[in-house]
Amino acid sequence: MTVITCIEDLRVLAQRRVPRMFYDYADSGSWTEGTYRANESDFHKIQLRQRVAVNMADRSLATTMIGVPVAMPVALAPTGLTGMQHADGEILAARAAEAFGVPFTLSTMSICSIEDVAAHTKAPFWFQLYMMRDRGFIERLIERAKAAKCGALVLTLDLQILGQRHKDVRNGLSAPPKPTLANILNLATKPRWCLGMLGTRRHSFGNIVGHVEGVGDVSRLSEWTAQQFDPALSWADVEWVKKRWGGKLILKGILDVEDARLAARSGADALVVSNHGGRQLDGAPSTISALPAIVDAVGQDIEVWLDSGIRSGQDVLKALALGARGTMIGRPFLYGLGAMGEAGVTKCLEILRKELDVTMAFCGHRDIRNVGRDILLPGTFAA
Repeated sequence: MTVITCIEDLRVLAQRRVPRMFYDYADSGSWTEGTYRANESDFHKIQLRQRVAVNMADRSLATTMIGVPVAMPVALAPTGLTGMQHADGEILAARAAEAFGVPFTLSTMSICSIEDVAAHTKAPFWFQLYMMRDRGFIERLIERAKAAKCGALVLTLDLQILGQRHKDVRNGLSAPPKPTLANILNLATKPRWCLGMLGTRRHSFGNIVGHVEGVGDVSRLSEWTAQQFDPALSWADVEWVKKRWGGKLILKGILDVEDARLAARSGADALVVSNHGGRQLDGAPSTISALPAIVDAVGQDIEVWLDSGIRSGQDVLKALALGARGTMIGRPFLYGLGAMGEAGVTKCLEILRKELDVTMAFCGHRDIRNVGRDILLPGTFAA
């Protein structure tokens, strides 16, 4: 029996159980993967101040993200192809997040549709939107998210064009996998995954197939998506989305201070300091290194969150110490999902909660809302 003690344990187990193309899709970056690696390694450079003989009793991790009560300041980030890490993956992850008390965000490029997730959950989930050339489709997506009573819209700004993702090209990424010899041989080593997929009807992009004119099956889907991501996305489009949505809006993919100022002026409720997990511009800064300047510039005007690189509760605490009001995790919950399904997502959240709670206590705090830069050793982070 495998003993799971940390997120790395879940990653190793997921690598054994998930087909190579889908594991690589989740656990890789663009081009040289330099930014992907820096996202994680730059957290390790930040040192914590250990305090002693302080009251550590009655600790609380509860707070809010855009006014939503959360058990801890962590939300599940939107991740494409989640239902290919495990059968019905988006539904399972959403249920785990709901039971735990943290938000779940459904990707436009999910396998399970908006309606699928809504039918299997009670708490409002969030929906992530990519801006596409077909504005009619975008309007219909927004209306479907409203009908599902989604609690917030997350507009991703850093995928107008696709980054150079070499592993996806080499693996011939597709959903479902194409019946090539290499894929068949790899799938033969993943019986648990195959059995799960045999038991579900959800094998392609549920928000798109059947909802777009001329895209009735997978054969036309890749052609459509390649043409649809809009390289002309502008702040006027953000305003267009905001008016049609009418609810809470989160802007994801901010790395630059000037872009953060524009995001704050847009009227959005939160921005996410993110480089798409190192999957877009290789050579861009890590998110934790970009965070302090953005917080200093706009932290009084808009909630600033962070994703990309978080692998532990300590990483969450460091982001909060540098001014983030919340965090989003992608790979950690995908590892849990691929490793153990819904129970694995729950395990991921339990690990992060325990690490966050214990580390906060050692740093002399009892309430997550009071954590600040005073818990960090000066000189180990960018001021």
